[in-house]
Amino acid sequence: MSRLAEMFAALQKARRSALIPFVTAGDPSSSGVLPLLHALVANGADAIELGVPFSDPMADGPVIQGSSERALARGVSLRQVLSWVREFRQHNSVTPIILMGYLNPVETMGMQHFAEEAADAGVDGVILVDLTPEEAEEESALLRRAGIDPIFLLAPTSGPQRVAAVKRLGSGFVYYVSLRGITGAQQQDWNEVLARVAALREELAMPMAIGFGIRDAATAQRLAAGADAVVIGSALVQTLQEAKDDAHAAELAGAFLRPIRAALTAEAER
Repeated sequence: MSRLAEMFAALQKARRSALIPFVTAGDPSSSGVLPLLHALVANGADAIELGVPFSDPMADGPVIQGSSERALARGVSLRQVLSWVREFRQHNSVTPIILMGYLNPVETMGMQHFAEEAADAGVDGVILVDLTPEEAEEESALLRRAGIDPIFLLAPTSGPQRVAAVKRLGSGFVYYVSLRGITGAQQQDWNEVLARVAALREELAMPMAIGFGIRDAATAQRLAAGADAVVIGSALVQTLQEAKDDAHAAELAGAFLRPIRAALTAEAER
């Protein structure tokens, strides 16, 4: 059983939603990536979504775009990201790592080579925002053969054809984009989101994670009532911009996550 499958199975027994924070690899510093990842786990992260910096992150709002630009200015590459995952695995063999990024750096490396290197490093899932499921037959097969879950996005605008493609090619979980917009935008109608997620979970028979627009513990708890996982990115990345040094970044990450994890635990105990 994969790390992601084990995580969701354990949390289903505990009746708790997973907390999945997103950070951009190499921001707020390159030297602090590993301490930051370990701080996220120590303060309640069940899995980590690690952003691969890219020059044109089309789905991301200004906060995450800025983090990618800073990381690229520090020379962070896909190979460097994989090396950090490999080093993380020397001390943590349990917490799932999901890479989130865009197709261009992967195609530059070569999909098969990337799949092999990512699996060897200890990556559990991959989200490539601009790889649509309708065009991902070969890529999904390569990732699965390497033991990596190809994870796809669904949104309020996703039609039956896309949902069917995700059901056929996706695994690990489905990332539901909660709004018609970019990361960090504001969401108004969470009831509508939860109803759509419930219908998709029944149709797809896969865990459902909700992301985009989740900024605090109250919202995370609200969504935990109907989601298998909540993903928090922009609000955390913005908080980390205040870091004075690597130790401070780890402290900020912990202070940000602890109340959110407590809210998810409280929801599970209701």
